[in-house]
Amino acid sequence: MNYLDANRSNVKLVIAGLMLGLFITALDQTIVSTAMGTIIKQLGGLDKFIWVYSAYMIAMVVATPIFGKLSDMFGRKTFFLTGLILFMLGSVLCGTAQNMEQLIIYRAIQGIGGGALMPIVFTIIFDLFPAEKRGKMMGLFGAVFGISSVFGPILGGVITDNISWRWIFYINVPLGILSLLFILNAYHESKNKRKQSIDWLGAIMLAAFVLFLMFGLELGGTDGWAWSAAKTILLFVASAFFLAAFLFVELKSKDPIIKLDLFKDKIVTSSMAISLLYGAVMIAAASYIPLFIQGVFHKTATQTSTVMIPMMLGVVASSQVGGRVVNKFRYRDVMLVSALTLIVGTALLGFAMDTSTSRLVISLFMIVVGLGIGVSFSLLNISTLNAVPPQYKGTSSSLITFFRTIGSALGIAVFGAIQKSAFQSNIADTPNLSPQLAEQIKGGQALLDPDVQRQMGLPADIVNNLLSEFAHSVIAIFQWSVLLPAVAIVFVLLMGRARLEVNRGGQQGAPVKPGQPAGGEAGKPEPSYHGG
Repeated sequence: MNYLDANRSNVKLVIAGLMLGLFITALDQTIVSTAMGTIIKQLGGLDKFIWVYSAYMIAMVVATPIFGKLSDMFGRKTFFLTGLILFMLGSVLCGTAQNMEQLIIYRAIQGIGGGALMPIVFTIIFDLFPAEKRGKMMGLFGAVFGISSVFGPILGGVITDNISWRWIFYINVPLGILSLLFILNAYHESKNKRKQSIDWLGAIMLAAFVLFLMFGLELGGTDGWAWSAAKTILLFVASAFFLAAFLFVELKSKDPIIKLDLFKDKIVTSSMAISLLYGAVMIAAASYIPLFIQGVFHKTATQTSTVMIPMMLGVVASSQVGGRVVNKFRYRDVMLVSALTLIVGTALLGFAMDTSTSRLVISLFMIVVGLGIGVSFSLLNISTLNAVPPQYKGTSSSLITFFRTIGSALGIAVFGAIQKSAFQSNIADTPNLSPQLAEQIKGGQALLDPDVQRQMGLPADIVNNLLSEFAHSVIAIFQWSVLLPAVAIVFVLLMGRARLEVNRGGQQGAPVKPGQPAGGEAGKPEPSYHGG
């Protein structure tokens, strides 16, 4: 269903508002990373700091599919503005936090707002533009997402060092107000008088499933939450139970939160699977390349905040290219090039990189990884939104974000376990290192802090040896990560011969379905809905 009133909307201002909303949402997924050391020193709560990241991610994952569905039912504008207000409220509260517990709660409020903004942005873009222009715009917005995600640590370090860590949150307010004013005044929707009903039971079951899953992934492997511990296993069992309950409810619901029939389309299923796999690869690169640089080149977190720029450049370039070529080539062909490029990039990091590799060469490897990932930001949204009926566009767009974020959470959990296991194996025979101290070091990330090194009282040569082994354990992550784009190729091939069909004159050649308005979206025919 299309809510856009094209005659009354100012497209340029709407685009500006959407870009600002997407920018601050993606920015806050990563901006706290370089500021966290300063935040801990001022607020305390070292044992709880991981939840500053987790609260945002968990709240966002829970909110995303629910707001996507609500935007399909009642319109995009209301829930975009609702999400933006919640996000700004959470940002202000984060900036005023007096302890770690408050900061965690306020980050969750931010995450709920972000869960509304992210999918609705891409759905509105789909509403605004005819098929022949959607690729270009999706590429542009995919680039904005990539830039802001990777730019976060850089901006966080600069603001924290020169102003205050609180301003990494306050900065969202003026940008958010601009976005709100643009959308409020420039984006107009037609009235929809069809009676709607909300699948509250499905929403509750979905939220419970995601919460237990994310808590299991975030807590597993931490102090007191060994992967084999009964309480950790119980979280995953509860998650599986609520997933089964959610699927049962959705099959019976007249207007489900997620219409399961959508997954009968190979394009939809393949796009979701690829999004999940790419999300895991991206989080591995974004999380562990800076740590590798810290360990090998003995830099601080702030000094390495710019290390992701090469990957960002690759993401931006390929997101733009992917959006532009989707009108000319099949989804399968474009994504196949993307997956093969990503295999090469992760293989270079895993098998051609070691502790003697120069920063320049590592940067080149990262550019290749970015080139492989970036295409997915534009193409997967296009392939999914063109494969579903209009009334499910918000839901489908939210699922892309949902699966990418779940992939990131799975990636952090799995790759974190791999890295810790590799590190502990590497240091098993280190002289003058007791088993107790080796266990205390865990995955070795604490060694990156000079204060921790001094507290351990180890000789400099042993510390350097441990840091070298830490770097090798990070390389092990990328050796395993090669498997993910390799598996993605299977789903790429399942996309078949499907493509975005556009005839001369910018109109799509698919016949109008019975009951479908001849004008389609914004005066254009609707895309063809196919099964690949």
